Amino acid sequence: MGVWSSGASYDIYVGRWSRLVAADFVRWLDRPPGARWLDVGSGTGALTEAVLSAAAPTDVVGVDPSADFVAHAAGVIPDPRARFGVGDARALPVVDGSFDVAVSGLTLNFVAERTAVLGELRRAVGPGGTVAAYVWDYPDGMQLMAAYWDAALDLGLAEPTMHEAVRFGFCRRAALQAVFVTAGLTGVDTTPIVVPTAFRDFDDFWSPFLGGTGPAPAHLAALPADQQETLRDAVRDRLPVADDGSVALTARAWAVRGTAP
Repeated sequence: MGVWSSGASYDIYVGRWSRLVAADFVRWLDRPPGARWLDVGSGTGALTEAVLSAAAPTDVVGVDPSADFVAHAAGVIPDPRARFGVGDARALPVVDGSFDVAVSGLTLNFVAERTAVLGELRRAVGPGGTVAAYVWDYPDGMQLMAAYWDAALDLGLAEPTMHEAVRFGFCRRAALQAVFVTAGLTGVDTTPIVVPTAFRDFDDFWSPFLGGTGPAPAHLAALPADQQETLRDAVRDRLPVADDGSVALTARAWAVRGTAP
């Protein structure tokens, strides 16, 4: 199974937490009703759903490079205001200035050409339009992933550069603000969004890692069975398991927005 081959597995792993962040993100943007929204890297539709629920848009167009994710989003979001298509964030299949708001959730850290991608979002909205994004705070605020990678490194089962805190070290407030400014956006602003990631027990925490979708689950799937078991036990030892077996963590994202001049 590929890193991004299953929309259902992604939703169970991290998409459910993205939905909580997306709702706060849309409220923070506070765009007027009747706007046209573009969701770049729309994934399984978490951000599109939040826009439809809270922003009263005219329509929302989602673009993602994964055909599986596009099909999943289209299947779970029947709202006629939403439509999804496969596309590249570096060359969006949209007309200049055809949207009022262009957003991207949990995508910027996965692209090398961030300034170019933001330039495409800027092109999509035209002068006065809003461009905004959010990413997980991998270096300091994504506890469920840190527990996995910290254990994998301690056991010698991963290279240090595989740790998402290292691989996605860009995901910090100052770096996000800087790339938006470099892309020519004005009035750039950032804010943290923190959501609870609560699990009934350790199995509820661990089972999403078995789906193969996402960097950590894909890494786990590539390990031999005995190493998977050793890693599972090491991760369990790192977690704050309550007397009733539950695991209460938090996930922090950084949100950033700017205006196209």
